[in-house]
Amino acid sequence: MTLHIAVLLGGWSAEREVSLMSGHDIVAALESLGHRVTAIDMGRDVAVKLTEAKPDLVFNALHGTPGEDGSVQGMLDLMGLRYTHSGMVTSVIAIDKQLTKQALVPHGIPMPGGRMVRTEELYERDPLPRPYVLKPVNEGSSVGVAIVTDQGNYGNPIARDAAGPWQEFDELLAEPFIRGRELTTAVLGGEALGVTELKPKSGFYDYAAKYTDGLTDHICPADIPDDVADACKRIALDAHRLLGCKGASRSDFRWDDSQGVEGLFLLEVNTQPGMTPLSLVPEQAKYLGIGYAELVQRIVDEAL
Repeated sequence: MTLHIAVLLGGWSAEREVSLMSGHDIVAALESLGHRVTAIDMGRDVAVKLTEAKPDLVFNALHGTPGEDGSVQGMLDLMGLRYTHSGMVTSVIAIDKQLTKQALVPHGIPMPGGRMVRTEELYERDPLPRPYVLKPVNEGSSVGVAIVTDQGNYGNPIARDAAGPWQEFDELLAEPFIRGRELTTAVLGGEALGVTELKPKSGFYDYAAKYTDGLTDHICPADIPDDVADACKRIALDAHRLLGCKGASRSDFRWDDSQGVEGLFLLEVNTQPGMTPLSLVPEQAKYLGIGYAELVQRIVDEAL
């Protein structure tokens, strides 16, 4: 069935460039499948552009706020437009790491402890024993993440003039640092695709490591014990279901390999996972024999 599909991309979040890359690849894939495509770089007039376009479906290729936090989803609901990926309520919860914990931990999903802290508190004392992680509660792609260690250069306590997320956010989520390895599992249409290990060549898996070719090795499938791989898939599927995700999602984990399965912790669930050439959902799909265009079509089919 040939459709007229509007692809929302770009926007004004910290992840704009990633969204543009995802969106351009999605546009090309949809056109190769025979669909009529209207690409919309989202601005404040997005509702006007969508009204003029009159699409059969909106492919949401936005990352971060407001495309991933429920704002755009609510607008599309009000406009009566069908769209890909998760709905408004799921997006509101999943973008907020603290709300995600409140939704998942009571159901037995292992996630790190921690608490919200006021930025001013960081300049007086550490909120947790070092090492610990500070991150914005509602940013993706490791935007604004800082690992605070005894050997770090942030000071002790953190100095007001030290560069870090405390200079941009009034509140941050503080979590214990989990030593070990980065793992991720994609879910598509109720199926966990696989487990990838991410090995940054320096530092940790931050924004640059995620989106700069050559800075991170992707091991797909991950060279990990079967019980750990099974646990990643099970937890990713459970989180996808409990949060009410649709289309594709991606669950990110830290695994302390000295503790076996007990060392596995879910960090977050991404409801708008990247679709760039370096992204993990297309990579896992490809390993299973699902090409990029077929992946995009499957996401469209579920939205319909």
